[in-house]
Amino acid sequence: MAKAGSSKEKAAKTGFAREADLYPPIKTYLEAQGYEVKAEIGAVDVVAIRGEEPPVLVEIKRGFTLSLLHQGVARLAISDDVYLAIPRGKGKAFLTALKGHKTLCRRLGLGLITVRPRDNFVEVHLDPGPYTPRKSKLRQGRLLREFARRVGDPNAGGQTRSGIVTAYRQDALKVAAYLAATGPSKGAHVAKATGVEMATRLMADDHYGWFERVEKGIYALTPKGEAERGAFEGALPTTTPSA
Repeated sequence: MAKAGSSKEKAAKTGFAREADLYPPIKTYLEAQGYEVKAEIGAVDVVAIRGEEPPVLVEIKRGFTLSLLHQGVARLAISDDVYLAIPRGKGKAFLTALKGHKTLCRRLGLGLITVRPRDNFVEVHLDPGPYTPRKSKLRQGRLLREFARRVGDPNAGGQTRSGIVTAYRQDALKVAAYLAATGPSKGAHVAKATGVEMATRLMADDHYGWFERVEKGIYALTPKGEAERGAFEGALPTTTPSA
């Protein structure tokens, strides 16, 4: 049973008290495109017919929900022209969400419609159609290089990005361990001893604040580096730095 006031709260958020309130503007829009439109045909919220064309189906909800996606995907068994219709929200947050909604709908082969509450303006953001994903060779290459460079499997799948052990961080940890054991050293010596070819560049860039240049070409571990490297115990196999 719905809690008291829930309909009013939803209406305040979406601008529509009922899903049925979105139907009139959608019907008007489709009729202007030459369709004959009827509501609640079988399990479908809206059916639009134009001549001999396949039917256009529209599923309506007051929010972009998993249930709406389920309905849309189910309707693809009837027609390839299936749209999801939701109220248009306000502000940057809605526009950000809308971008994600479009991406998901595109992958599922669904169209997306919004209805603006203040004036019932209907906008088609995406037409339904088959989706062919475009693979990014650049991103794939970056992913595979990171996989190859990373030593072991130091992270837990699903953890937050903060504290993720990347191959770059592992290189920094190798360099930090060497400096902790041997003291200030030349970049070339660090690179040879640790196997981190870009050791000098890594220490010079000092992305984590772990390293400092004490003389030309010579770097040392900072107090911050000494303190923080211990937080990543287990991120690397146990090794003994060589001088």
